[in-house]
Amino acid sequence: MQAGMREWVGLAVLALPALLVSIDLSVMILALPHIGADLGADSAQQLWIIDIYGFMLAGFLITMGTLGDRIGRRKLLLIGGAAFVIASIMAAFSRSAEMLIAARALLGIAGATVSPSTLALISNMFRSHKQRSLAIGIWLTCSMGGMALGPVVGGIMLDHFWWGSVFLLGVPVMLLLLIAGPILLPEYRHPDSGRLDLTSVALSLGAILPVTYGLKEIAKYGLQMIPALLILAGVALGTVFVSRQRRLTSPLLDLRLFASPGFSAALGGMFGITLTGATMLFISQYLQFVQEMSPLQAGLYMLPGVIASMAGMLLSPLIARRIRPVHLIGTGLLVSTAGCFLLTQVGVESGLTFLVLGYICFSIGAAPLPSLSSDLVIGSAPPEKAGSAASMLQTSGELAFALGIAVFGSIGTVVYRNQVANSIPADLPASAVQASRDSLAGATAIAKGLSEQVGNALLTGAREAFTSGMHAVAAASGAIMLAIIVLVVTWLRHIRPIGETKSNQADSIPEAVHGAAKESR
Repeated sequence: MQAGMREWVGLAVLALPALLVSIDLSVMILALPHIGADLGADSAQQLWIIDIYGFMLAGFLITMGTLGDRIGRRKLLLIGGAAFVIASIMAAFSRSAEMLIAARALLGIAGATVSPSTLALISNMFRSHKQRSLAIGIWLTCSMGGMALGPVVGGIMLDHFWWGSVFLLGVPVMLLLLIAGPILLPEYRHPDSGRLDLTSVALSLGAILPVTYGLKEIAKYGLQMIPALLILAGVALGTVFVSRQRRLTSPLLDLRLFASPGFSAALGGMFGITLTGATMLFISQYLQFVQEMSPLQAGLYMLPGVIASMAGMLLSPLIARRIRPVHLIGTGLLVSTAGCFLLTQVGVESGLTFLVLGYICFSIGAAPLPSLSSDLVIGSAPPEKAGSAASMLQTSGELAFALGIAVFGSIGTVVYRNQVANSIPADLPASAVQASRDSLAGATAIAKGLSEQVGNALLTGAREAFTSGMHAVAAASGAIMLAIIVLVVTWLRHIRPIGETKSNQADSIPEAVHGAAKESR
């Protein structure tokens, strides 16, 4: 059944929150110095202001995705939208760091309702495989667009208004969702889904939150005992969680979804491609600390790559109507690998051309995988499990990004520390030596207090060391791209061009997973 004008207008209502959430993530980094100065937040509180959103988002995605299948996806989305408005106003007018941290935590929980509910509703609204794949591509394009607009919008807002204004960006968008949602969006729930298992909810939070926190701590401070123990504890609770899901008749997370090779391969490919997202952070730091650009200037130099990614995500579903997705994804990843090679050629003095071209290739080549894999994950699941499938997709992405930051950050740090040691003046205090060895930002701060000659020598060595670390990260990303190609070719080669067969009939979930569902408008 073909979707009409009502569904496409409804897609716009769903895409705007995705755009908003992406902007909210990126503008926080620009606003943090202003927040710290105004609220008197210390370094630990500033880290929690940034991180608590991601912790809550990752922790509650599985619960919210499954809850939407049970109580109604539109209902949960509207509840989350209302909570997002309240939390945004609370954050904008926070009078203390603790109040802002609490508001950001609520924002994360509210945000956890947006992505899985949105993707699940898209699967309900667009039953045609061709239309659904294009709709998901448009939704992802808006999500990427927010990342591109974040530094630009944030820079403008902070130049003209106080830091709280960045949180109010989302209020009009969510109010539009609350007004138009009941009119344009269908309601969908699974009438036989059973009660929500609160023990499973607790186990999922106990598994995801320690792992996410541990990975972020390792990314910032290196391998330490407490973060490592937290990760092990999270893995142990995750094992108990999986065992419990196998026994329940109405599990929080239906593991039978993994019976679909397309679902498993798409989820694995998305996990791998998200690991390489850390490369973007190294590029941003290169522009700001090596080339001495402002965050706004750095964002503008990265804009061509983000636009390339948006174009790739939007066009991939259309191209995949004519060729097999495996060919498009594989070719794209080869282009992305070539982009990683170009990034390894970036230098301290003359690296902008290679960097911009490399980031364009990296971004546009990686775009077909998330665009088509998201459709495969949602399309492979039966309608009553779409919310659960979407939550798995989003949760794996959050964990993969945290893991990527930890692993790639460690790679870059090891290379940096090994190379910068020879450039640090011998007579510096131990604290200054440690700060210079920890990061390029630390070396830059220390260099400002030294004589011009000594400071320039330290900065030159530190910038060369950081650039070498970025080369190592780009090379590792290229290796992961090649590994994903092998995975995709092995597991997705049977998938036909979009629309050639009915929603991947050859890759359907076993009938045992399918159940009755109820839909109403």
